[in-house]
Amino acid sequence: MKHGPDISKLAAVIGDPARASMLSALMSGKALTSSELAVEGGIGAATASSHLAKLHDAGLVRVRVQGRHRYWTLADAEVAQVLETLMGLAARTTGRVRTGPKDVAMRKARVCYNHLAGDYGVRLFTALIEKDVIIEMDDGLSLGAGSSRFIAAMGLTLKPGRPVCRACLDWSERSTHLAGSFGTALLSRVFDLGWARRDPQTRAVHFTADGERQFLLLTRPAERAAVSARGHEEVDLQGRDRMVRLVLPGEGLDIGDGAADAIKRGPGEGVDGAAGA
Repeated sequence: MKHGPDISKLAAVIGDPARASMLSALMSGKALTSSELAVEGGIGAATASSHLAKLHDAGLVRVRVQGRHRYWTLADAEVAQVLETLMGLAARTTGRVRTGPKDVAMRKARVCYNHLAGDYGVRLFTALIEKDVIIEMDDGLSLGAGSSRFIAAMGLTLKPGRPVCRACLDWSERSTHLAGSFGTALLSRVFDLGWARRDPQTRAVHFTADGERQFLLLTRPAERAAVSARGHEEVDLQGRDRMVRLVLPGEGLDIGDGAADAIKRGPGEGVDGAAGA
């Protein structure tokens, strides 16, 4: 007697090599046309349409019509998380000691649908745990005591209606990186500040020299670290009883103990910043 949902049908949809390649291409978070996905799957246009229909029926992708074109994306972040986990599981069955992509840039930093993955994604997650910005609980992740100050200082706006913090198993690092609206907002802020750019051909994220320096200082486990490339300001995101001065390109914020809780504010009431993509 069967118990629970039947995963065999969903597994069969994902398991086709062409469909798996198309889903992997959509992990970049970009909307792609049927023709572009046909190239990714190594198949013809007619066959691609048939595969996309099956993926759509299974709830794995969604389509948006704009003019004469149909643009496809993954259905949501949960689908992306499942695919990232499957990539890690698949790597374990190949006998390879080294997991993840061969491309050094992809291993270092890449987009996992809408958040940062790779070595830098794991570094960021680890730093947020150490600074009590997020905490690990038995049933998942939650915002920590240092979250309000960090969110305000970074100028983040978190989208309502989505899980704030989600743990995503990293394909290459075999450790956790941050997903959810918090992870999305952080990656968007990295791009908006000019610290990094996304490779238009792959999922790789390329940091500028200045952006990489600031990102690495921001993720240092030390309690105090210089964060400005201009070398004059410091950030203390861990000492809860002290004034915080975080200097980002073109801006600086003094956040004391009375910092407003950005999470509890309604839409449009948060600190001005980059909304999650």
